Amino acid sequence: MFGYGSLVNCATHDYRALHATRLTGWQRVWRHLPGRDFATLSVELSENKEIFGLVACVAEPDWAGLDLREALYRRRHVRVSEPEERKVILYEVPRDQAFAEAPAPVLSSYLDVVVQGYLRLGGEAAVDGFFNSTMGWSRIQDDRAAPIYPGHQSLTREEWALVDRHAARVS
Repeated sequence: MFGYGSLVNCATHDYRALHATRLTGWQRVWRHLPGRDFATLSVELSENKEIFGLVACVAEPDWAGLDLREALYRRRHVRVSEPEERKVILYEVPRDQAFAEAPAPVLSSYLDVVVQGYLRLGGEAAVDGFFNSTMGWSRIQDDRAAPIYPGHQSLTREEWALVDRHAARVS
């Protein structure tokens, strides 16, 4: 499995054989879906772009749980090349799915999970890369006092400050 959002944060799952990799020909994007109160991260094909992310081995019995977690998404087979070429699965919001008329907010509790994962995966350079390579930003809704995102995590004050510093650039 290739993770490019919340799945980069290893605190949100128990998958093994984790390593960082890049997926070329794709970009990360916030999707705004009808009936959804907050924006959702997805990916789309995009020449000359790449996404830094995480590859994890998912045991056969765990796929059902992962599919349930990623219920808004569809599985797609792609190839990554680092450290060796291999076929992996990523989850994407289908292009034919209707999009909301107005952008939904990005939840700070969701963003916190993603940034914490990138910080642990590749340091501040990976966090900077996440913000620079993600399209479709809308306003960020601060829900930290009462997190809405179901997979929210606890962050340190330093991690929150890092998220807030980068978020100020994109919102």
